[in-house]
Amino acid sequence: MRPPVSRHRPSNEGPSGPQRRSYSPDLTPPWKKRKPVPEVAADRDLVVEEVSTGFCGAVIGCEAGTVTLEDRFGKHRVFPLEPRGFLLEGRVVTLVRPAASTPVRPTRTASGSVAVPGARARVARAGRIYVEGRHDAELVEKVWGDDLRIEGVVVEYLEGVDDLPAIVAEFAPDAQARLGVLVDHLVPGSKESRIAASVSSEHALVVGHPYIDIWEAVKPSALGIAGWPRVPRGQDWKTGVCEALGWPSANTGAVWQAILGRVSSYRDLEPELLGRVEELIDFVTVPVE
Repeated sequence: MRPPVSRHRPSNEGPSGPQRRSYSPDLTPPWKKRKPVPEVAADRDLVVEEVSTGFCGAVIGCEAGTVTLEDRFGKHRVFPLEPRGFLLEGRVVTLVRPAASTPVRPTRTASGSVAVPGARARVARAGRIYVEGRHDAELVEKVWGDDLRIEGVVVEYLEGVDDLPAIVAEFAPDAQARLGVLVDHLVPGSKESRIAASVSSEHALVVGHPYIDIWEAVKPSALGIAGWPRVPRGQDWKTGVCEALGWPSANTGAVWQAILGRVSSYRDLEPELLGRVEELIDFVTVPVE
């Protein structure tokens, strides 16, 4: 005799056999829901760690749905703003985009000087600062532009310094119109050092930095690279740098604009350049006693 057939199926079976339990989309069983974690605004300079990669860095930007971190070596990584995606002081948090706020008026210029809100540009002085090329002039303007306008100092570029003695003689600097010149690669024994030594005027000051090109005065950390590569002697320096770093070498002008875009203040420049530019500004602006 056959045993009676049960008309009741086990609770985990369906018409076609055993069924799986129902889980939420994040695979967490419904009876083991995770506790909520705090939401933290991804404000600039907040230091967090991304949970899946362990990448630790400070927030330098936050767009819709993503956050950009910079580690202590200057490397940048972009991560999605996912729930429970970061650690803050060892605790899991959810980063969210900061709420829009009223822009704060800067108290310092890009050069680190005290900002003067609403200050009008001064009428240009007779004195000038000359730099070697357009890239030099653009970098000086980017960092010291506010200071130069308040002081009434005009920066011009020369396209090289081979004819510097004649240029200084033509300018004819005097006590009311002093001339400052910034020279690239001003190191002992260089062509530039010999040219600079041939300039003789108490109202002209020629100073320089040790870098072959003004590009090199930008700190590698500002660009996310380990360092500026060495380029074999005889090869065009900019082209060699681009090839070594995998940058497009056919358009060094576009590469320079990308480099310049990563410079936001004096902190992104090497001290050897900072001191020389400040020295020139003082020289052409401090009254002669």
